[in-house]
Amino acid sequence: MFGIYIHIPFCRQACHYCDFHFSTNLSNKTEMVKAIVHELNQKKDFYFGKTVETIYLGGGTPSLLSEIELASILETIYKEYKVNPEAEITIECNPEDISFKKLSYFKKSGVNRLSIGIQTFNDKVLHFLNRSHSSQQADLAVKLSQDLGFDNITVDIMYALPGSNLDILQTDLDKIILLGIPHISAYCFTLEEKTVFGKMVKQNKLLKNEDSIEQSHYENLHKHLSSNGYEQYEISNFARNEKYSRHNSAYWFGRPYLGIGPGAHTFNGSERQWNISNNALYIQKTMVNENAFEIETLSKSDIYNEGLLTQLRTKWGVNAKSLLQQSEIDLFSEKQKEIEKLIINNMVYKTDSHLFLTEKGKLLADGIVVDLMI
Repeated sequence: MFGIYIHIPFCRQACHYCDFHFSTNLSNKTEMVKAIVHELNQKKDFYFGKTVETIYLGGGTPSLLSEIELASILETIYKEYKVNPEAEITIECNPEDISFKKLSYFKKSGVNRLSIGIQTFNDKVLHFLNRSHSSQQADLAVKLSQDLGFDNITVDIMYALPGSNLDILQTDLDKIILLGIPHISAYCFTLEEKTVFGKMVKQNKLLKNEDSIEQSHYENLHKHLSSNGYEQYEISNFARNEKYSRHNSAYWFGRPYLGIGPGAHTFNGSERQWNISNNALYIQKTMVNENAFEIETLSKSDIYNEGLLTQLRTKWGVNAKSLLQQSEIDLFSEKQKEIEKLIINNMVYKTDSHLFLTEKGKLLADGIVVDLMI
């Protein structure tokens, strides 16, 4: 079993915080879709005989795709790959793109999970982020999706945002809870150097957040969601009634996936390849069957470090026995002293086979991972 990730590298406008690969020039969108379909056909035997369990259309903004464009991508997958009839099929959407017509063709194409990029329900903060939707559009997008039968919905929100505060965060969380959304991905605002916000910091037009602000926002978020029936199953992900993201969970546990589109990554357990992050060059090379990707073979320490990084963030923890089988590195013996110190400081706890973060440890997860890496 494996998952397929499709990268749609287009956005209407550039958010001031985003450093993902995208373009606001939509003139070659049709050619891009043709190249994506071509790459899907090229790589149909990459995991020959294995079943596709998840399909994820991310970006960028996949909800910019027309009905014909979306259908051509998904129909190619259904035709050329062995897809589980119960596969999770997710598409990322911006609230302003969601309409009765668009949701109808999502359903017609087999999409059964929506990921809606809300970020916040506060209009002033949305404007500061350079988002292209309003709080009213976000509210209506969720309600319309629910009315048309989409019950597997996740929303993205951000905390510790410039211009935001705990009251705004509380209002965002209350709104999400009131709407009955079953899954939330909550990300701490991260300042990226090449973004508009990154340049504003260099020009002293924007101040970096203090760690204490990020901590207080995270603690408030965790407390409020937990008390309202949401389970934190990964540091940035919360779900009710076990509505976990199957696609992301597969990433975290090192399962294979196929990445299609510019900038997309592929992983088969021992090798990783990544497509070039240049739209025009990706189209040009793909359409004439030239390699539009680079590839690397992972060392045993790479496999160990990546398994540690992704698994420790989840409620299931790091399976040390499984990690030993994959990497030939024994976490418990190689990092015995570090683990003992972390246990004393109430950062982690362990069983015979697993290592877990405590609530205190989740606040310092990145540093803990660095301590345990090879």
